[in-house]
Amino acid sequence: MSQPESLSRVRQPRHARGAAPTLHDVAREAGVSLATASRVLNGSERKVAESFREKVELAAAELGYTANVSAQATARGTSPVIALLVADIADPYFGLIAAGVARGADEQGLVVTIAITERDPAREARIVRALRGQRPQGLILAASRTKEPTDSDTARELAEYARFGGRVVTFGAGSAENRHVEIDNRAGAEELGRRMAALGYRSAIAIAAAEGVLTSDERLAGFRAGFDSGGGAIDRVLRGDFRRESGVQAMAAALADGVEPGTLVFGMSDVVAIGAMSAIRDAGREIGADIAVCGFDDVPSSSDVTPALTTVRVPLSEVGYQAFRATVDADWEQAALPLEVAVRASTPGIDR
Repeated sequence: MSQPESLSRVRQPRHARGAAPTLHDVAREAGVSLATASRVLNGSERKVAESFREKVELAAAELGYTANVSAQATARGTSPVIALLVADIADPYFGLIAAGVARGADEQGLVVTIAITERDPAREARIVRALRGQRPQGLILAASRTKEPTDSDTARELAEYARFGGRVVTFGAGSAENRHVEIDNRAGAEELGRRMAALGYRSAIAIAAAEGVLTSDERLAGFRAGFDSGGGAIDRVLRGDFRRESGVQAMAAALADGVEPGTLVFGMSDVVAIGAMSAIRDAGREIGADIAVCGFDDVPSSSDVTPALTTVRVPLSEVGYQAFRATVDADWEQAALPLEVAVRASTPGIDR
């Protein structure tokens, strides 16, 4: 039985099975030198006659050849890649940032590669060293920094990367050599603290990351300032990290020590706050009228939990998009990132 006409017209790559075609195969098929084929397919700035370019591109299509990214990086000095380093890909905070970076990369015909640091300085340095060999156009460090902008090993690797033309973008703290995207964590948390005091709350427990983690420190300082200004006070600061499990564990410890009705819990992130809500529920306590909870970031799950979580809305996808633009725009300036408090059912207020 003959194939349908529409299928017979589909050109099948000659190397659909077996070994992948090489640049030598393309050059031989096109009847040009290896150097000419390389210039066409690996992005060399040297000009190639249009007739030769057409032959090479046709041969590559017929053979099913895909250009080698490493070879392109050698020819161009960079690869068509943006590297994004995040602490935890399971955290929706980083997922939303990655979505913004990917949107920008798609606009420019670039590819995003994501690496997970787990907030481990040694691991971060190893990743940056490995990425240097791939010569990405830009490298975005999205995980929260400590008071020292980077670990010394990471700093050395970043300096070497930048020395050969790579652009580094960090979140929060940055050096004079690198661009950085700032979220006004302190101002957002301060407004949240004022709003919670206005709702009648006077006693709060804060669940924070380790001292020295800038995002956590800024949010804690801001919330304290706003809450204090309205007559409230933070009675306990519990330390952990930004994972949900940290919120569960910290809140469980607080409940074991005793938490009075009417207490407000402030999690440094929505993920931490949602973990705290789970511990409150497991202890047989009511979220809202008994123990109120608020967070920061406004990740999608914050409005899906019951009761919905009061938080500070951060345009995280836009943050990621701006970080991408910082890697590719010669005259980049950060645009404003408005933060907004979203009061929901997890903080119903106290009548006084």
